[in-house]
Amino acid sequence: MEDFNHALFLWLNAPEHPHALLLAVATFFAEYAIWVVPALIGIGWLRGSEHTRKVLLEATASGLAGLLINQIIGLIWPHPRPFMIGLGHTFMPHAADSSFPSDHLTLLWAVAFSFLMHRRPRLAGMTLAVLGLPVAWARIYLGVHFPLDMLGAALVAALSAWLAFREVRFYLPPTYSLATRIHRIIFDKFIALGWVCK
Repeated sequence: MEDFNHALFLWLNAPEHPHALLLAVATFFAEYAIWVVPALIGIGWLRGSEHTRKVLLEATASGLAGLLINQIIGLIWPHPRPFMIGLGHTFMPHAADSSFPSDHLTLLWAVAFSFLMHRRPRLAGMTLAVLGLPVAWARIYLGVHFPLDMLGAALVAALSAWLAFREVRFYLPPTYSLATRIHRIIFDKFIALGWVCK
């Protein structure tokens, strides 16, 4: 399996002298596309209904659960990144920590899969899920992840979305109540002006 992982990585990884445009596109997806997640959650929270906000909190719980699971996996089974074993070419600085699974893709797909479990935000979920494909490619292309890191991210994301959905009754009521109180304190003036939903 590791030989297959390495061979597939070398096939997808950038050549020694990649085209500048392709390198720029890959860097954008690898480093900046992830910011769509907090932007979407933040805007949705400020302008959304109670139902929307609860879905957003569930998606946030899914993302955080995914990242926590990744940390546990990394502690139990640390897997070196390609540049740590001198494989391929690297075009993005990264800490020499465990590569499996990809945190970027786990967060993106954990939120996407969580949205897909509800009817209203399904389009946003599909959009984020599709966005994950170039993100996965870019992080392999730039030399910081193996292909199987992305498969691991998909599995962890699916698990975390399922857990967040299944256990929602335990954490959502107190979390929503606390988040709403904080929201009203911080955005009191904007709520009065009608710029932000109460």
